[in-house]
Amino acid sequence: MALFSFTEENYIKCIYHLGKSSPMVSTNAIAQNLNTKAASVTDMLRKLSDKEILIYQKYKGVKLKALGESIAIKTIRKQRLWECFLVEKLEFGWDEVLEVAEQLEHIQSPKLTDSLDAFLGFPSYDPHGDPIPNKQGVFPSSLGKTLDAYKPGLKLKITAVKDSSPEFLRYLEKLKIDLKTKIEIIEIEDFDQSMVVKIDGVVRSLSQVTCQNIYAQ
Repeated sequence: MALFSFTEENYIKCIYHLGKSSPMVSTNAIAQNLNTKAASVTDMLRKLSDKEILIYQKYKGVKLKALGESIAIKTIRKQRLWECFLVEKLEFGWDEVLEVAEQLEHIQSPKLTDSLDAFLGFPSYDPHGDPIPNKQGVFPSSLGKTLDAYKPGLKLKITAVKDSSPEFLRYLEKLKIDLKTKIEIIEIEDFDQSMVVKIDGVVRSLSQVTCQNIYAQ
């Protein structure tokens, strides 16, 4: 398989993630996600189309071909394995690893990736609860539903976060919430759909946005 630049891999991974919610990903959506200009996105999409990575239809959008999906999944695997390494072995905080892992994910060494996987004990999920695809590109099952999908009276365990931005993760730390946290839903407020919960015996209120960005089961 031909090697691709950091920028190309970032585009491919971005399209893969955006494609989860739309069969055709728009140029504007990619530009917004990567914080770049639409014209630059169009140029890159044409380049990747010439490399048989994706199907690009002007005014309609883009979707990855099989080769593009394979590259995206391998890049995601490397990113999430590096996140595990940084947190478990180098004691990075879960809010510190994303930027560093996104640099390390571009290392082109299957042997290093496989050795890292084995060294970590073949983890299935990264420090944010995101699934790590195995060497064959197969993802483990998802970890429950977002918290806002549950009803009062349930006792759950936090399993993942949807928003892995440092700002959100630091906010969760203030609330004493991580992937080991057990939570009991007490009540859902009719006014704003905020959720009253009990964490370690302490009653707290979580906004609807917060609940939409936390997975539990």
